Amino acid sequence: MNPRVDSYIERSNKWPEEMSAVRSVLLECRLEEDIKWGKPCFSHEGANIAILQEMKGFLSMMFFKGALLDDPSHVLIEQGPNSRSAKRIEFTSVADVRRLKKVLKTLIVDAIRVEAAGLTVGAAPTPEFVAELRERLESDATFAKAFAALTPGRQREYNLHIASAKQPKTRVSRIDACAPKVLAGKGFRDV
Repeated sequence: MNPRVDSYIERSNKWPEEMSAVRSVLLECRLEEDIKWGKPCFSHEGANIAILQEMKGFLSMMFFKGALLDDPSHVLIEQGPNSRSAKRIEFTSVADVRRLKKVLKTLIVDAIRVEAAGLTVGAAPTPEFVAELRERLESDATFAKAFAALTPGRQREYNLHIASAKQPKTRVSRIDACAPKVLAGKGFRDV
């Protein structure tokens, strides 16, 4: 047991009992624990398997490669419409953890198998950039070069942010607002 995870759970005011219950199952499966990205993260031989995330209405145990897991019980939930590999289980009580313990162990064993086999989620399809972004890429060589140097995930995140605006004028202003970060080689959420 990692004292950093102990401290995290002790400071929690949302789901400490549920975290402790899930943690016990994860440790029974011989996963190593640490704090990564500010949350309890569980790994096997250095490969991240799952992370606990305290949400407002539930405790989430997210499998990093959940899309590759066999889920005959249908307990895994998509992280969101733009998530490709991660899937989660939601808990709202210790009783949930107890009820799902066998299923949880099966999923953990499968997640270890996926890592040991070196399986990966395929690359995301090349996104169709929104018209205003395409126009900027065609008309501004410096911006286009900087944008091309970003990782595919960062390009996709910028495109999603820009495309979510309903008005063309707003999409153009979002591109202008994001340009300094793009030119600095930063992602949309980078500081």
